[in-house]
Amino acid sequence: MLIDTVNETLISSANVSKQVNHVFVFLEIFVREGGIQSYVKDIFRAYLGLSAGYQAEVFVLRDSSDCSNPFECDDLKFNYFQNQSPQMGRVKMAVALLKYLLQKRPQHVFCGHIKLAVLIQTLCQPLGIPYTVLTYGKEVWEPLKPQERRALISAAGIWTISHYSRDRACVANNLDPNKVKMLPCAIDGDQFTPGSKLPDLVEKYGLTDAKVLMTVARLWSGDIYKGVDVTIRALPKIAEVFPEVKYLVIGRGDDQPRLAQLAKDLGVSSRVVFAGFVPTEQLMAHYHLADAYIMPSQEGFGIVYLEAMACGIPVLSGDNDGSADPLADGKLGWRVPHRNPDAVAAACIEILKGNDQRCDGQWLREQAIANFGMDAFQKQLLSLVKSL
Repeated sequence: MLIDTVNETLISSANVSKQVNHVFVFLEIFVREGGIQSYVKDIFRAYLGLSAGYQAEVFVLRDSSDCSNPFECDDLKFNYFQNQSPQMGRVKMAVALLKYLLQKRPQHVFCGHIKLAVLIQTLCQPLGIPYTVLTYGKEVWEPLKPQERRALISAAGIWTISHYSRDRACVANNLDPNKVKMLPCAIDGDQFTPGSKLPDLVEKYGLTDAKVLMTVARLWSGDIYKGVDVTIRALPKIAEVFPEVKYLVIGRGDDQPRLAQLAKDLGVSSRVVFAGFVPTEQLMAHYHLADAYIMPSQEGFGIVYLEAMACGIPVLSGDNDGSADPLADGKLGWRVPHRNPDAVAAACIEILKGNDQRCDGQWLREQAIANFGMDAFQKQLLSLVKSL
């Protein structure tokens, strides 16, 4: 039956006018929240604002039509393939995508994850349709399976979010760095703005008269690289200079019991506040509680640093990761060895003293938006799309 469908569409495809410029294929967008999902949504916002004439069809493997989707419109149409059987969902998406490629012959296909790259290569290459693979961070930092690496090498282009992520992927998989183009994460300066601490939240978390350090991160045992444990270990030294210091941890996950026990063992339980999950729409009010955003991590980029800076909050990151881009190699924030509690403590003390330009909230916000605001993101996307 599939062969018959392919033959029919091949015969008719020559008579079908091009209605769509591009195709996007993603694993998931709306079914869960995360850094990649947020980045993809920014791509959609920017794409819809490019100009008249840009249209795309979007195929999403793990989402369903029940998901709330603010981007559905005539210029951006979505196809969902969520299925109780992941294998069946993948087969259905592959058949639908092949049929679409044969009928519409889009100008370019954007593969939204390395796990989809082999499928996209298999469908696009015989049809002569160029494709670009979007990469983010650790999913391409180690040697890939041979088929995935071949799919990357065969791609017309590779996009990634930071120079660090590019360099690690190229070294691990022997890729040409000149083939990799930058599309860094973006910050919505209207969604994240400076503001005062809400008394209700101050009372809720017991932060009255406190100097507040904050981290927003998944508390998963597989994500200890976020550095929450390192910051907890730094608290005793910070408290020697700022006895009113408290650490607000926003996020949830199976690593929280270990982190709580660590705080107890170090005698800083009363200083660590686990806030749990906070919805995106409430996140800005929580950033306003912070005197410093602390995440000595290893990130592909680190959108949370931009969120904090847009709110006028000084930031600390690790010194060997993609945060070099949002922090402008240390010009906009503190970068320290990511597993070193003493270095974290020393930097936190400097930040809380507030004598550095990097603590100037207005200046910090202006820099973040100028370099990574939605206008800058849209210009970069347009430049990349035009160069295809």
